Amino acid sequence: MSSNNPAPQHITDPLDPRLDDIRDLKTAEKTLVVAEGPLIVGRLVESRYPLRCLIGFQARLEQFLATHKVQAPVYAVTREVLAQVVGYDMHRGLLAVADRAGESSISQIVEESRTVVVLEGVGDHENIGAIFRNAAGMDVDAVLLGSGTADPLYRRSVRVSMGHVLRTPFAHLDGGFTTWQRSLDQLRESGYRLVALTPDPQAEHLADALVDDTGAPYEKVALLVGAEGPGLTEHAMRATDVRARIPMAAGTDSLNVATSAAIAFYERSRSLRD
Repeated sequence: MSSNNPAPQHITDPLDPRLDDIRDLKTAEKTLVVAEGPLIVGRLVESRYPLRCLIGFQARLEQFLATHKVQAPVYAVTREVLAQVVGYDMHRGLLAVADRAGESSISQIVEESRTVVVLEGVGDHENIGAIFRNAAGMDVDAVLLGSGTADPLYRRSVRVSMGHVLRTPFAHLDGGFTTWQRSLDQLRESGYRLVALTPDPQAEHLADALVDDTGAPYEKVALLVGAEGPGLTEHAMRATDVRARIPMAAGTDSLNVATSAAIAFYERSRSLRD
């Protein structure tokens, strides 16, 4: 364990108030960022989110602190105590909690990005997390959140994203259900090609929608995806430049939203390499 890190404080009482940040994780509303497991905890510690505490089994803490600099209280607990506090068996044995920080600037995202994904009505935290993980893995620069999207910093989203939600810039677009689409004008004015993903068989093939008439990829692209089931609203699709589809085998109609987004990310990446 690095001598620069604080020594773990051993806690044996599940009711100790120092553990309140992780109490009843499955049921309590948390306005904090919670990371679980060594990989995601490491990404939280290295992120811009102000660390509040590190909690875990003694052996897990020693392993983690040997390779990471932590400037926050460190609490050592047994597996039994941790399970009583969080409300379930936390076998990974390592958690970190941080305060939230302000979102990225939309103007900065628009200016500095080449590929962004825009979400509308994606209310499932696991889909949100998977989209962030896919975005990070396929060179999508940022995520913009339209109306009705779930909290990307919710514990389950952070876990499913493998901590990439802590590293990938994101911001919420202003407006409600029928007005947030006006925010897309900022993207269009900055030269983005706005591509709406839809299962509509009349829509353009996704690969064709990402390149111009000469076959060259558009310099900037914003890929829009909608909620599981209903997809993008008509309001959103009208605000885009093109409606694009992923070709499907006979007898099928659509894919999970995170899977569809991943295919779109790959197709965009492929168009830039060709």
